[in-house]
Amino acid sequence: MKYDMYNEILEQPESLKKTLSAEKSHMKDIAEKIKEMDKIYLVGCGSSLSTCYSARDAIGFLSDMNIEVYTGYEFAYNKNLQKTNSAIILTSQSGETADTLAALRKAKENGIYTISITNEPESSMVKESDDSIVTHCGRETAILGTKTYITQILCLYEILFSIEGSLEAKKVLDDLEQIPTIIGDLIKGTEEDNRILAEKYKDEEIFYCMGSGPNYGLAYKTAMTMFMEGALKHACPLYSGEFRHGLIERAEKNVPIIFLEAGLPGDELTTKAIEFSNKIEVNTIIFNMNNYSNIHPLLSPFILLIPLEWFIYYLSHYNGEDPGSTRHIGKVRY
Repeated sequence: MKYDMYNEILEQPESLKKTLSAEKSHMKDIAEKIKEMDKIYLVGCGSSLSTCYSARDAIGFLSDMNIEVYTGYEFAYNKNLQKTNSAIILTSQSGETADTLAALRKAKENGIYTISITNEPESSMVKESDDSIVTHCGRETAILGTKTYITQILCLYEILFSIEGSLEAKKVLDDLEQIPTIIGDLIKGTEEDNRILAEKYKDEEIFYCMGSGPNYGLAYKTAMTMFMEGALKHACPLYSGEFRHGLIERAEKNVPIIFLEAGLPGDELTTKAIEFSNKIEVNTIIFNMNNYSNIHPLLSPFILLIPLEWFIYYLSHYNGEDPGSTRHIGKVRY
């Protein structure tokens, strides 16, 4: 049986191509508008929040841009906002996320320049923002966020690395153009290995997910929305550098820990955590960017996402769950 998520994984390359074709020049214009601003806020919830973490941590390797990340209501309740010469970029698949809309309205009340990234051109966020970017994915029905997630992070990278403007940032943007083709190849080439991996781990009930730099955002998505919402497994995300502050006391024989690696400076600590875990016979599950692509390592969330999607898809399947359905999301209103 194939669930909705299966087809939406396959649709990612075309969604990326369409979004780049339709929105690239607009994203360059937005970058030009906000490049002299003193503060940029990135706001999202769930998978959209994880795109903000990845984009902030990626650009932080190259730039001293003043960027802060908030989840929706945390921004809305914050009294310490910079109200002048600042911008906020809000990400939401539907453009109707209540938390994110609250943040948008708070920003507008305070005179902050507002930019929305969403998949729904008629959404409240598009109508209320000063500017907006529409991801061209078609309707997404699976809860996990595949094609909308990857196009959101594409848009954030395109804007922030265009602002930074250095030679290294240009290399990232040049490699970003290759992402749709690379993703297409990865979708075909990583399904079977991760189906087998999922069958191996189908009976586990808790997973830890670790990453450094922009891969922390992906670890956050993997744990918070992919494992917990999709596969209905307990999961916890951590920065690699935090392994020895807590998890080191719970890492035990046969406990599964997912490590995301890309050869970034913080991955020195990822490697140390893997070495320690192997010594005590932890079930280390390693997704290393070098095994999938040789493009710029700051683009690793795009690359590592694909094998993780297949792993979660089949983990759900082997547990008799539809990875695109929910039990409570959508029924609970705050």
